[in-house]
Amino acid sequence: MLPILILTHFFIMKRIIVDLKKLTPNIFTLLTKKFPDGYNDKDIIVFENHHNEIIEAVEVKTDDTIYLVKVSSKLHYTMTNFRNADLKVSKLGEIMFNEEEK
Repeated sequence: MLPILILTHFFIMKRIIVDLKKLTPNIFTLLTKKFPDGYNDKDIIVFENHHNEIIEAVEVKTDDTIYLVKVSSKLHYTMTNFRNADLKVSKLGEIMFNEEEK
């Protein structure tokens, strides 16, 4: 006789792909806490999105959401050179970079 598994708590987390331009201070804080010395190749997840484009991202989680933050040289630079207090936030709650202020 096979055992019967009963799932009392079946929970699927949302997965959200985040581009650097849509990065919020909360997600940035999660990134800098998880990767205080920056991320490296073993931290990068590679997958195809619904347009069959190859995406490279690092993953951070909250209680109900997995954020897949697209990897770029600008993300790495921002994580290693800015503290949360140094970041400017737009009216939409997204981090603003120098070229966006002009």
